[in-house]
Amino acid sequence: MSLNVKHAITLGLRWLLGVVLIWAALGKLANAQDFLANVYDYRIPLPGSFLRHVAVTLPWIELLCGLALLTGFWQESALGLVFLMMLIFLAATGQAWIRGLDIDCGCFGTALENNSFLGSVEFAFFRNLALLGITWYLWARSMCDRRS
Repeated sequence: MSLNVKHAITLGLRWLLGVVLIWAALGKLANAQDFLANVYDYRIPLPGSFLRHVAVTLPWIELLCGLALLTGFWQESALGLVFLMMLIFLAATGQAWIRGLDIDCGCFGTALENNSFLGSVEFAFFRNLALLGITWYLWARSMCDRRS
């Protein structure tokens, strides 16, 4: 594969990931109370004050990471945060799926609430797995580019 094709694929994936993160962040910010309810629906045994803090800060972190990926500014830091978020999202959706919780994943605010499949934790688990793979690829490419 030529260098130009690899660069185009990397840039396209970086922009795709950035747009997905911005879309997710804006959906949560527009419906903050609904997102907090979604967070509680996961029944994660953590203090309510911590979960409220997550519901307030997570959309802003997603927004900043998405903007960083679109602009290429602080790209490696953003990829590191996104990788960590995707691992946490995988754990959260995976445990909800295993426990049989019939909940809306809350990933994109209420944008997917009318589609029970796209908003399901099962679909969210596999979507997060794919996004984790994309993030890993982008991080590995940025490390290779740094060495050259």
